[in-house]
Amino acid sequence: MTTVSATGIFSERTIRRARLGSGLVIFIFVLMHLSNHAVGLISISAADKAARLFMAIWRNPLGTAILYSSILIHIALVLRAIYMRRSLVMPKGEMAQIVLGLLIPLLLIDHVIGTRIAHELYGYIDDYETVVGSLWIRAPGNGLRQAAGLVAVWIHGCIGLHFWLRYRPWYPGLAPLLLALAILVPVLSLLGFVEMGRTLADPSYQQAVANSPYKATVNARYASNPEVYRQVATIRAGLYGAFSASLLIVVVARARRKLKERLNQVAVHYPGGEVIQVPRGFSVLEASRLGGLPHYSVCGGKGQCSTCRVQILGDYENLPVPDKMEQTTLRRINAGPDVRLACQLRPNRDVAVAPLLVPALEAALPANSQETSPGREREIAVLFVDIRHFTTLTETRLPFDVVFLLNRYFAIIGKAVEQAGGRLDKFIGDGAMALFGLNTAPEEACRQALSAAATIVAEIEKLAAELAEELALPLRIAIGIHTGPAVVGTMGYGRVRSMTAIGDTVNVASRLESVAKEFEAAIVISEPVATLSGADLAGIESREISVRGRALPLKVYIIPREKAAEPLKGNA
Repeated sequence: MTTVSATGIFSERTIRRARLGSGLVIFIFVLMHLSNHAVGLISISAADKAARLFMAIWRNPLGTAILYSSILIHIALVLRAIYMRRSLVMPKGEMAQIVLGLLIPLLLIDHVIGTRIAHELYGYIDDYETVVGSLWIRAPGNGLRQAAGLVAVWIHGCIGLHFWLRYRPWYPGLAPLLLALAILVPVLSLLGFVEMGRTLADPSYQQAVANSPYKATVNARYASNPEVYRQVATIRAGLYGAFSASLLIVVVARARRKLKERLNQVAVHYPGGEVIQVPRGFSVLEASRLGGLPHYSVCGGKGQCSTCRVQILGDYENLPVPDKMEQTTLRRINAGPDVRLACQLRPNRDVAVAPLLVPALEAALPANSQETSPGREREIAVLFVDIRHFTTLTETRLPFDVVFLLNRYFAIIGKAVEQAGGRLDKFIGDGAMALFGLNTAPEEACRQALSAAATIVAEIEKLAAELAEELALPLRIAIGIHTGPAVVGTMGYGRVRSMTAIGDTVNVASRLESVAKEFEAAIVISEPVATLSGADLAGIESREISVRGRALPLKVYIIPREKAAEPLKGNA
């Protein structure tokens, strides 16, 4: 029988998942709630009919338990996160999310008491006619506050979703649509609320539709009963008091810890001569932020990337050992023993560090901005293509003739890459580099790269036949394709910036293009490309080659020109 330690149960990863899961439950609840309000643009009765489905999901024992537990867990973990933060210096997006999260209970407690709790404890009938009438006609100030509360919840949830999804490969493509939905949902909800309020305030509606005698009796009994009023007041005071006390406990605990840590500080030394004094227990990343020094942190300091990594200058063996999450990340990048993640390293003594990824000063971005991200590691396919014997082909031709030839050649490559679903990265002399898989799975990326390569070979054959009488040698190309992890991001200087990829995968793809030239082949692909694409390579020669910088040989498939112009058949 296996046992799970308390550390495993309450690890940082488990806590993050609990916070994310509880937040998603609350977000779905709010999304349905706001959508229900939007139905009020049709009519009050339509909104009430839609509310039946909403209440069927959330006002049953299971739905109630899931919602209430999610709210309690989320609030508790938010307060814990505030306490755990050693510094409140953070990017504006994170600060906005925290501030909105703290405002939400203060804005919505009255609304929850006046609807859900009143309904569950005292049978109060909280249909749209009653609730909107109360908030629009009898207490418009409360209505304004509840509207602000719902918008705050929505913005808080959208920021959280953005932080969660921003590095997913498919997210950039859907971001405009998601932004439009993020704007439309609260706008339509508020318009539905306004439309229902105006309808209820219309004297003709009040004359035509009278309250149900049963509903009027129940709600009047709820509003006029002194005992019920006292109980509701007690619940209200308890909820406000519990939240305020929890927040006060966090503030006092932080202040107590800060006072204690002032007597127990460590110094973090940087290569530029900066020395930042921080309390023991601060991470190196928090020290950089506190001192206003630019420091990359793509994942926001959660140990899920290596962009904040630093080299320890001096004795690194007596520092706190990396936890399991940090060890996993460091092993993945083959880091040396003196390399640590700044977001996870909490030095217990003075330490000298050198950030290994230094933000460019000319970027003119705030020191703590997430916009200084150098990129994100993705699984992509990289294609390199080059003209063979280009110097011999063009040495006797006029410069403008060479430009004409290159433009025809570049047009073929660009069109083939884009039609296959890839992205043309750059032209390098007579060569080109293309990326596949920026928004697709690695399997699809490999199939796209093979399709593009076949099209390029076929179109170059046509161009070679067209220019056969003008060229000293037949026009031939060499293509190399490899797949694997690479850092994809915007790189460059000043205005000369573009999205590109760097890493071992790119280097290997470039090497395979050279191998294609060596073997007089049209295309050379690596074994990972063949495996992921599911290509039928029967009858295709394979070899093992050595690649500079790699300890083990790499198996490749050498596709001759005769077979390269047709896409390799495989599993789609």
